[in-house]
Amino acid sequence: MIELQEKGEAFYFIADYHALTTVADPAALRGYCREVALDFLACGLDPERAVFFRQSDVPEVNELAWILSTVCPMGLLERCHSFKDKTARGIAPTHGLFAYPVLMAADILLYDSNLVPVGKDQKQHLEVTRDLAQKVNDRYGEGVLVVPEPMIRENTAVVRGLDGQKMSKSYDNTIPLFEVEKALRKRVMRIQTDSTPVEEPKPVEGSLLLELYGLVAGEDAASEMAASFAAGGLGYGHYKQQLFESLWEHFRPARQRREELEADPGAVDAVLSGGAVRARAAARVVLDRVRRAVGLAD
Repeated sequence: MIELQEKGEAFYFIADYHALTTVADPAALRGYCREVALDFLACGLDPERAVFFRQSDVPEVNELAWILSTVCPMGLLERCHSFKDKTARGIAPTHGLFAYPVLMAADILLYDSNLVPVGKDQKQHLEVTRDLAQKVNDRYGEGVLVVPEPMIRENTAVVRGLDGQKMSKSYDNTIPLFEVEKALRKRVMRIQTDSTPVEEPKPVEGSLLLELYGLVAGEDAASEMAASFAAGGLGYGHYKQQLFESLWEHFRPARQRREELEADPGAVDAVLSGGAVRARAAARVVLDRVRRAVGLAD
């Protein structure tokens, strides 16, 4: 996301409408939104280059979602893996959870998006977005909506969490970037590993530790760790400590920036408010075009 803000017009939002499908505590939701804003800005998102806003500050997204829902076949949503996965984990099967991909489609189509950076787990939802855009264009005329393309980085297509599943707050398997030192080390030490004895070579293929280490330390460092795995003689605790130290150092500048932002909450509010104004201006252009096409406006 940080790289892409240098390459084109980028829209990034905090998905608080989506969060309502799983977060029922109003204070917690507000807190999560602020935390996400602080995280993004601390990591280098530049509101001068990118449009950064809260999803709920652009209510136009709900009108577009409704229009998309009128062309969305039930079967398209019934095939989505995310709904099945979440309900299997005990999340209530609400309409909001079921129709999540339609709102996601509106999030994308509302800004005439050409490219959408997604993880592999969201590729299916982007295919839904493309299908819905094409259905609108087929029914109301070519060019009403831009049909976007996915942009998937293979090295981060899926980032696995502490238990080996996709990293997600819903699964409580994340490594928080801005966790305090002691708590961060404790979480890293929770990473699941096998029972290979210290003196024996460790499996390299499919190693979660190596994957995570490579993301923050780089390919060369990950190759060195892999060679050490193959040689044997060190335990997983040693490698987890290496990962912790790399994480702690990698995000040091971002932690400092985040502390500065936390000291000036008004600045964060101003960024989000300014982003909402820019986002609504862009959204209005697309929604007006769609409203005319479907007959809701002259």
